[in-house]
Amino acid sequence: MSNVGFRIYTKVERPSKELVEAFKGLPTPNIADNMSRFFCVDAAIKPMNSKHLLGTALTVRSSTADNLMFHKALDMAEPGDVIVVDVQGDMINSVAGEIMMRYAMKRGIVGFLIDGAVRDSGALKNLDFAVYARGANPKGPYKDGPGEINVPVSCGGVVVNPGDIIVGDEDGVVVITPKDAPEVLEKARATFAKEASIFEAIEGGTLDRSWVDKVLQEKGCEIID
Repeated sequence: MSNVGFRIYTKVERPSKELVEAFKGLPTPNIADNMSRFFCVDAAIKPMNSKHLLGTALTVRSSTADNLMFHKALDMAEPGDVIVVDVQGDMINSVAGEIMMRYAMKRGIVGFLIDGAVRDSGALKNLDFAVYARGANPKGPYKDGPGEINVPVSCGGVVVNPGDIIVGDEDGVVVITPKDAPEVLEKARATFAKEASIFEAIEGGTLDRSWVDKVLQEKGCEIID
């Protein structure tokens, strides 16, 4: 008999560390543009400090105002994991604070992605640990459950599966399915290189802007003197 809504799956199929690390330094816009501008977490989920996020998802679906399953996930996670927590965007109670963050750091967890609130945001600013959340609230959580670990969750409007690659920077967070990751990586690198050449053209005064008028003409824009 399965206890739907209150269960833990222990196995996560993670991509290789080499594949994950290959995304290091690539801006999230370059990645998102090569996924048809989908798979971007809601902009309301923001970086709570300046630490970038890169790792593999270990997912938690939790009751609002509760972090029992989040705590269990801390003990299950492996080095390089990002704990992704779905509390349905609830901002009434925080579900993580400095103690959990410091414990996660000690275990090699690289960050939290939370569709909800955290607390101890002042201390967090000085921690070498990435946290993305909707904001802060001093009101703490309960530890009653239920919830689920390592199931598909919704985080900022994006479905996140265990083992997905999570990339976060100042612009926000993108979620990459491992089977798509090699192709996305190749295209994102090409976009990054293309932008570098555009920057050089801007500085050298050779940037071709003729495409703007061409597109306007193709779309039938009327230009009036």
